[in-house]
Amino acid sequence: SPRARRRNNSMSEFIAAHGLLLLAVLAAGLASGFAGGLFGIGGGIVTVPALYAIFRSFGADDASSLKSAIGTSLAVIIVTSLRAVATHREAGQVDAAVLKSWTPWIALGAAAGGLLARYVSGESLAVVFIIGALFIGWRRVFARSNIEGATQGRDLTGSALRIPVGIGTGLFSALMGLGGGALGVIVMRWSGRTMHQAVGTASGFGVAVAAPGALTFLVSGLGHQGLPPLSLGFINLPAFALMAATSAFSAPIGARVAHRVKGPLLSQLFGLYILIAAAGLLWDMFAK
Repeated sequence: SPRARRRNNSMSEFIAAHGLLLLAVLAAGLASGFAGGLFGIGGGIVTVPALYAIFRSFGADDASSLKSAIGTSLAVIIVTSLRAVATHREAGQVDAAVLKSWTPWIALGAAAGGLLARYVSGESLAVVFIIGALFIGWRRVFARSNIEGATQGRDLTGSALRIPVGIGTGLFSALMGLGGGALGVIVMRWSGRTMHQAVGTASGFGVAVAAPGALTFLVSGLGHQGLPPLSLGFINLPAFALMAATSAFSAPIGARVAHRVKGPLLSQLFGLYILIAAAGLLWDMFAK
């Protein structure tokens, strides 16, 4: 029928115009899921720079593009983290006591970060992301194993540590669009845990950050002008659907690979991966 032909033509035109962008979203979803499972970080370090570039290509302004990238990343992290932590738990690499005691405080910080994002400029969020990512990456690439090993057995469940650091982890991670795992790995390693247990436990921080963070980014973005097409608040629905599906597939694969990689190498790969992502966003800012 004429209506069906018009619909097919419109779909063909859309794919012709945006096919590469759709492939980029799918690739970023696969990469973020794999990285989330491998490094316990939720994958936001991949999805935020990728989505930021994609949303800008659709004509969204810089601030809306970055905030939508962060909000959408947080929504995807819910799926990635659930899949990754399940695989790490099967391998016995999740500290349930730490995860249970830290989750409420991380969630509180993440909710505050999502609400704060409405009042923070896009440039400020980019600076927070880049500085945080550079610090995290440098800390892992150049970490001195003898110092980390000296603190073996440090208790992470005491209120003096888990409340302020948990809230700070949630707040900072939500503003960066991360799953809390990047900071969680550092804290776990600081306590002297093995890299494999640090990755496994930190992967569970993702839901604590992402669920309240995504909800508050959604609410904060309602009525905002200049959003990418088909967005609900600062969450872009098509990008979320595509990335959630692909990351859910690849997250368990990354988690299984993590169990086969030696701890020191896994730590250095983790840091290098984050440094590259931060450098990419920094290049994009200055290339405009």
